[in-house]
Amino acid sequence: MSGGSAREVERRILRLLHGCKTLTQLTQIHAHYLRHHLHQSNQILTHFVSLCASLNQTPYAYQIFNQTLNPNIFLFNSVIKASSLSQPFEYSLHFFTLMKRRGIWPNEFTYAPLLKSCSNLDDLKMGQGVHGGIVRLGFERFSSMRIGLVELYASCGRMVEAQKVFDEMPHRAVIVWNLMIGGFCKIGDVDTGFYLFKRMSERSVVSWNLMISCLARSDRDSDAMEVFREMQGSGFEPDEATVVTMLPISARLGEVNFGQWIHSYADSSGLFQDFISVGNSLVDFYCKCGVLEKAFTVFKDMPRKNVVSWNAMISGLAFNGKGELGVDLFEEMISTGVNPNGATFVGVLACCAHAGLVERGWDLFRSMTSQHHVKPKLEHYGSMVDILGRSGRLSEAHELVCSMPMKPNAAIWGALLSACRTYEDMELAERAVKELIDLEPWNSGNYVLLSNIYAERGKWDEVEKVRVLMRGNSINKAPGQSMVG
Repeated sequence: MSGGSAREVERRILRLLHGCKTLTQLTQIHAHYLRHHLHQSNQILTHFVSLCASLNQTPYAYQIFNQTLNPNIFLFNSVIKASSLSQPFEYSLHFFTLMKRRGIWPNEFTYAPLLKSCSNLDDLKMGQGVHGGIVRLGFERFSSMRIGLVELYASCGRMVEAQKVFDEMPHRAVIVWNLMIGGFCKIGDVDTGFYLFKRMSERSVVSWNLMISCLARSDRDSDAMEVFREMQGSGFEPDEATVVTMLPISARLGEVNFGQWIHSYADSSGLFQDFISVGNSLVDFYCKCGVLEKAFTVFKDMPRKNVVSWNAMISGLAFNGKGELGVDLFEEMISTGVNPNGATFVGVLACCAHAGLVERGWDLFRSMTSQHHVKPKLEHYGSMVDILGRSGRLSEAHELVCSMPMKPNAAIWGALLSACRTYEDMELAERAVKELIDLEPWNSGNYVLLSNIYAERGKWDEVEKVRVLMRGNSINKAPGQSMVG
């Protein structure tokens, strides 16, 4: 093959790569350049690796790279960037080390994906090492470096360092403001995040969504609603993330009419048809507002469902005391071939508890491992204790607690205690409260409960011992509670 024809083939392959959209096309191009002996062309391989990353085929990129005899800086940068986009993120650091061993000097395009990987790993020490390299080579003047550094320090909760980089930036893109806001909210300083948000001269939909979600996570639903209203007034159209964030806020505030407006908007904008998450959030919203008929309508109308969709409806039925309907829906879910997960069983066991379906609950609990390969966790054991306790089967509940493969938590002992008090099993209640005191020695309510149990049984010496124990542990009674009930 002549030089001219080789260059023409190379150009043709590069054009094919630029138009490649699927894995099938990618493998065909791979075979094409192998036939023409271009498997060591750094130019082709650089584009090929980048395309692998964009098609979520990073292992394929590694395979290609590992067969390259003399990768250049462009190919190394391409594989480092590919590694920063998907796990395991450590691979980008591995390729960077390999590049240095080969004596290839990094450039400004090498470091941005390295910073991204360090951010994804929350690896502050490694990130500081990368930062040092950037400074030594004089690359800190590049905006991509500064954005990467802000992201690194913000993701690691080091807002003093992030603020320093931020303050030194002559031009701050929206993405940098978003990173700073998210970083402050991550460490619980929502007020500073909100202050930065208000200072922004330019915002994106991501900015609005970020601030709304930060406020919501901090139990500031009214502020979040106000920001949403401001977003609308500023001419921004809510997207899928906005809808999914605002629906739970609407439910917590009891804003049923507003949630219905969100539903109407999701229908008219196509968000309901395009995103499963929107349908799931609507089901959850209507269930939490007690509008089960509407929740069922949304659930049935969803063009696609996933396990989260079924979980939302099953848990919603449990939340509204419709346990038998929830168990029936679980059976329908299994019959349609959807595999349940841990959250599914939390929901359906709650249904059994509300409906008093003890044997059905036992069957479902046992089926988790035997049929569905879901390992029971604390919350599943807690649900089963609740089922048994509600029906008065206290000895079974206690046996289950004692046989758990993990240490029971306060919620489990609390569920058993509640049942013991309902069915007046003071001996077992005493055991449960003592366990609660071991788990929560700071909780005055547990001491009060134990004292009340002793008082009800006329054990006044034991009541005094509880008082002494409280004084010894510097525990104060909660106001308005009596030591003798």
